Amino acid sequence: MATLTWKVLPVAPDTPIRDLSKSKKANRGDRVFNTTITGAAFTSLAVLAGITLFLGAKAVPVVQDQGIGFLTTTIWDTTGVPPEYGIAGMLYGSVLIAFIALFIAVPVSMFLAVFMVFMAPVRVSKLLTNLVDLMAAIPSVIIGLWAFYILVPPAEGWQDLLNQYLGWLPLFQNDSGNFTGTPFVAGVVLAIMMIPIVTSVTAEVLKRTPPELINAAESLGCSMWTMLRYVALPFGRGGIIGGIMLGLGRALGETIAVFFVLKIVYDINFFNIIESGGGSVATLIVAKFGETSGDFEVDVLLAAGFFLFLMTLVVNAIANLIVRRTERLKG
Repeated sequence: MATLTWKVLPVAPDTPIRDLSKSKKANRGDRVFNTTITGAAFTSLAVLAGITLFLGAKAVPVVQDQGIGFLTTTIWDTTGVPPEYGIAGMLYGSVLIAFIALFIAVPVSMFLAVFMVFMAPVRVSKLLTNLVDLMAAIPSVIIGLWAFYILVPPAEGWQDLLNQYLGWLPLFQNDSGNFTGTPFVAGVVLAIMMIPIVTSVTAEVLKRTPPELINAAESLGCSMWTMLRYVALPFGRGGIIGGIMLGLGRALGETIAVFFVLKIVYDINFFNIIESGGGSVATLIVAKFGETSGDFEVDVLLAAGFFLFLMTLVVNAIANLIVRRTERLKG
């Protein structure tokens, strides 16, 4: 039986072999590229450090004047002697609205990403990808105006139904009958803004699932759900969590869209997400900045922004830890 062998072409001894690693032109381009990337990275760190120092410097005199009550109370009295400020309700409201948005956005984003990657025809998948990217590019002020005029009226009816059929739960109780400016509506608006981000990241991660693993699961007779549960989702778990935390970071700091649909109340609304009134640090800043009557009040708002900034950094740090731990477990 004849055997197939590779045909090896001889190289003449005097034939020069070009070593790209020793090319001056290639090395020069690499040095320029590395210098540019390093400079951009350090510039980002410098900007971040500058923001932290500026906001921290403004927050120090406020904390010294108000004490720990600035973070633990809900008083906002600008006319008192001395004036008192507390952002506990705003901090809690920021977290509450963000988690309402997560509860709505994550399942929708996951289902949409799975449909785009594994179920939709190629043309439909490309069309949906373009639409998701277009949604992510819509300015928040446009979404806020749309929510104020289009979303809020039917959302009041949704909340009324929730109160009628699920009012026995503290979460959906509303004794006042007023369903305007609730944390639920603000969470829905933030969910609409988060869905494109989480969907885009999740879809890109799922597309990187090795085809041989998917084909192996199909050859074993696995259903779509089984393949997703044991192959695709575990493989992209770290990236999916990172995308969710990226959306959460945006939800915590969103301002204008929430400002249009949320009625600011300084008290802490622990359970009733369909009760009128709530708040977030970002909406507090945009609502009160034009009413400031002195430098100290401006410093109070900047101090509130500083603690929101710290909270966002903590969320991002936790996201990085989760992603790294997930990657180690996967490895």
